[in-house]
Amino acid sequence: MSQTHAYQRTIWPLLSAMASIALYVLHQPALDAFQLGMEARTIRILSGSASYFSAAWLGGRLAGLALERSGPRKRQVPKLLLELVTAGLFIAAGVAALMLVIGQSLSGALAGSGLVIALLGFALRNALADVFSGIAVGIEAPYRIGDWVAIDDATRGRVIEIGWRTTRLLTRDDTYMILPNSQIARQTLINYSAPRRKYRAKVQVVLDHEISVADAKALLAEAAAKPSIIVASPRPDVRVLSYDAEGIRYHVRFWVPTFADDVDCRDAVLSEIDAALRARALPLPLTRLRLLAGGAEGDGAQAAKDSDGQSGAMTGDATAG
Repeated sequence: MSQTHAYQRTIWPLLSAMASIALYVLHQPALDAFQLGMEARTIRILSGSASYFSAAWLGGRLAGLALERSGPRKRQVPKLLLELVTAGLFIAAGVAALMLVIGQSLSGALAGSGLVIALLGFALRNALADVFSGIAVGIEAPYRIGDWVAIDDATRGRVIEIGWRTTRLLTRDDTYMILPNSQIARQTLINYSAPRRKYRAKVQVVLDHEISVADAKALLAEAAAKPSIIVASPRPDVRVLSYDAEGIRYHVRFWVPTFADDVDCRDAVLSEIDAALRARALPLPLTRLRLLAGGAEGDGAQAAKDSDGQSGAMTGDATAG
C-alpha cells in the first residue's frame, strides 16, 4: 500500500480527533475570554464525546493499515476482522461517552436493562451464534478471502466474502453458496490454500499380478510426470497400497498447483497412465479400463469387471500437502 493512500485514510480522523480534544481542553478559557453565554458542561460533554468517537475512528483506520501491512502477500485480510476491531473501538467510545453524560448512574441503567437484554439474547440466539462464530473466524483466520476450502468434505468452493453472520463461497461450477458461520464452526474444514497453495493428490490404479512391482512403479511414475499442468518438482511417485485378489493396488502421487486445477490434473495424469498402459499392451485386466470418480469429487469407488471376471480400476483422491 502506498504512503499517499495511507495518509489519505488517516488525515480526516486525525484532524477530527485533534480538533475535538483541543475544544475539550480549551473550552473554559475560550468561554471566559470571549464571554460567551454558553453552558460549559454541555460543551464539555459534546467535545469529550466527539473526542472519544474521533479516537475510535482514527484507531480503526490505523488498525486496518497495520493488519493489511502484516498480512501475507496475495491473501486479503478478512473484512470481518477489520469490522470487528472498528466495532470494538466504537463500542468502547460509546460506553465512555455514556459515562461522561450520566456519570455514576451508569450501573443503575445497566441493571435496569438486564431483563431486556436477556429477552433479546434469547430471541436472537441463532443470529448471535452466527455472529460469535464469525468473530472466532475473524480472529483465528482458518481461511481467508481467495482460499479454496472444503467444509465437512461435501461443500467445496473459493471464499469470496467473510461476513458477520455468513461466509460466501463460489464453487468450481460458478454456484454461489452462503453458509452460516455457526454451521461452519461445527464442521470439519479443509483449507487447500494454506499453508501453501500447492498440495499432493493421488490416484489409485490396479494392475495385474503378472506385472512386477518394479516395472509398474517405473511405468506409472513416468506416465504421471508427463502432464505439464502438475507441479514439476517434487516429481510424482508411486506406492504399493495392497496386494489383492484382483491385482496389485497402487497409489500414484503427484502435486497440484492449486485446487482450481485439481480436476484437470487428475484428468491429465489418468489419461497419460491409460495411454502408457495401452501402448505396452499389458495383460488382460487392463484391456477394459474404467476410470472411476472419487477422492476430491466425493463419489464412491466402483469395480469394473471384464468378460473373464477380472477387473482393473483407477480411482483418485486428495490429501493436503
